[in-house]
Amino acid sequence: MIITQKQKIRIKLKSYNPTLIIDSCSKIIETAQRTNATIVGPVAFPTKRKLYCVLRSPHVDKDSREHFEIRTHSKMIDIYTLSSQTIDSLMKLNIPDGVDIEVKL
Repeated sequence: MIITQKQKIRIKLKSYNPTLIIDSCSKIIETAQRTNATIVGPVAFPTKRKLYCVLRSPHVDKDSREHFEIRTHSKMIDIYTLSSQTIDSLMKLNIPDGVDIEVKL
């Protein structure tokens, strides 16, 4: 019994700026659609928040503190029915700085 697996590319995008993620997702989807690939997504993951508490003065006034937060936005795109043309066009794609991309085959 031979089982054939479909090839897929899973692209995970992370950024602190949500508009950069939306722009890069639209670019990826446009290039994949030009090569007639099947696309699932973009699937939005929950936004991760990191809170940092910092003392305002280093020696006195322990009760005086500032709070800062960093929000990490992330999305995922799956691309099915690949061709060599799809992979080449995705490799040549310019994605703005500030977007972290993780690609799994």
